Amino acid sequence: MRRHGKKYGTSREKVAQGRKYELDEAVSLVKSAVFSKFDETVDMAVRLGVDPKHADQMIRGAVVLPHGIGKKVRVLVFAKGDKEKEALDAGADYVGSDDLVKKIQEGWLDFDKAIATPDMMKDVGRLGKILGTRGLMPNPKVGTVTMDIARAVRETKAGKVEFRVEKAGIVHVPVGKASFAPEKLKENVLAIMEFIMKVRPASVKGQYVRSVAVSSTMGPGVRLDLAPLLSSIAKAAV
Repeated sequence: MRRHGKKYGTSREKVAQGRKYELDEAVSLVKSAVFSKFDETVDMAVRLGVDPKHADQMIRGAVVLPHGIGKKVRVLVFAKGDKEKEALDAGADYVGSDDLVKKIQEGWLDFDKAIATPDMMKDVGRLGKILGTRGLMPNPKVGTVTMDIARAVRETKAGKVEFRVEKAGIVHVPVGKASFAPEKLKENVLAIMEFIMKVRPASVKGQYVRSVAVSSTMGPGVRLDLAPLLSSIAKAAV
C-alpha cells in the first residue's frame, strides 16, 4: 500500500473529503496545496460515460491551450524539399527525412512531438514500434500528419496538447503549471472541456461527463462541481 509523507498529508487536509468545488476555488486549492520545490504540472482527469471498445466512442483530439502548458516543446518534422524549409522557418527544432528515420532507429529520441507530411508516412511507418509506444507517432486525427506544416509547428510550440480516452473511460491531460495565474489555468481547463463536449459521440446515452478533477503532480486531486462547470461551457457556446 502506498504511503504518503507529512507534506502530502498537510496538502490533503486542505481539500474537504467528498466535497466538489467550483472551478475558481478548485484551481486555487490546487495551487495552495503544492509543496514540492519544482514547478509542478497541473493535470486534469475527466471520466466519461463512453466505452472505448467501440470505435465510435473513442474520444481523442488535440487542443491549442490559450496559455500553453508552460513547457518548451521540442518539435521534430519529417519532411522534404520546400516543406523542410517551411518547418524550419516556423521554428521546428529538427527537420529531415530518411536521416531522421535512421537516427531514431538507432535510439535517438530527444524530442517531444513529431509532425510529418503525408508523403513521409511510408517511411515514418517503419518507426511504429518505437514512436507508437511513446505516443510520438504522427497522426492525421490530431493534425500531426499534414501539408500545413508551418501551422502545425506553430500550434505545437504554442501549447497544443493531444489526448485520448483510456480503457477506463478517463481522459488525462496537462493544463499548465502550478506557477500559472489561476485565471490562466481556468481558461485552459475550459478549453479542454469545450472540446470534449463538442466531440460527444451520438451513440452515448445517459450522462456523458461523469466527473472532473484537477491536481498538481504531487498534490491531492480536487473534484469539480459539474453543474456550474458544464453550465459555463454551454453559455460560452451560445
